[in-house]
Amino acid sequence: MIQDKDLGKIEFKQNIRARRMSIRILSDSLQVNLPVGYSENDGLKFIEKIRLKLIKRQKSISSQTIKLNEGKTLTTQTFDIHIRKAERNTLYASLKSGILNIEFPQHLSVDDVQTQTYFWNAVNYFLRKEAKRILPHRTQMLAGKYGFSYTDVKIQSSKTRWGSCNRKKNINLSFYLMLLPEYLADYVILHELCHTKEMNHSPRFWEWMDRVTDGKAKKYRTELKNYSIPK
Repeated sequence: MIQDKDLGKIEFKQNIRARRMSIRILSDSLQVNLPVGYSENDGLKFIEKIRLKLIKRQKSISSQTIKLNEGKTLTTQTFDIHIRKAERNTLYASLKSGILNIEFPQHLSVDDVQTQTYFWNAVNYFLRKEAKRILPHRTQMLAGKYGFSYTDVKIQSSKTRWGSCNRKKNINLSFYLMLLPEYLADYVILHELCHTKEMNHSPRFWEWMDRVTDGKAKKYRTELKNYSIPK
């Protein structure tokens, strides 16, 4: 392992199954998988070749990364997230009365990658449960209100898009919609419902969108750009 002034901590791992070198980019570090026959020096040479691209990608990831800590309360549509140190030996999470309490031992740092991973695993677990409880019903309600029909709704963990719809009228929704204000989550759902009428982003599609958002489609679209799915 080495420390790089631009890229942060760089870890090298030998991977006997790997056929080529690969890099996992995190907001403040890199994890380099080395195939058999490759050394750390080979990895460093590879990093130098694409250094600028790696730095740019890290900045992009960092801008979308939400770090959870004691002084920051994150609010979802159905619960708030509170994090605190506690006199305990293990990490603990419990959702009760609209509060997701996450406790962690005194000796752990909130900045540690493994600690943040646990925090987000806990948050994601309850986001998925709440999304499955809320979003299919919300989709059904909006479809009925505006006269749409669809085949099915699935809740997924997509980190690349808020939602999608295929030609069979199957709608996929990311459970991270629960991090959006309700009206923007509705906008995403309506976006996918409009795709059951128009499978593109043609003027006719946006006519549908304006029809179901009282002419606010452009406004909501712009607002949604201010939110990112956590990486």
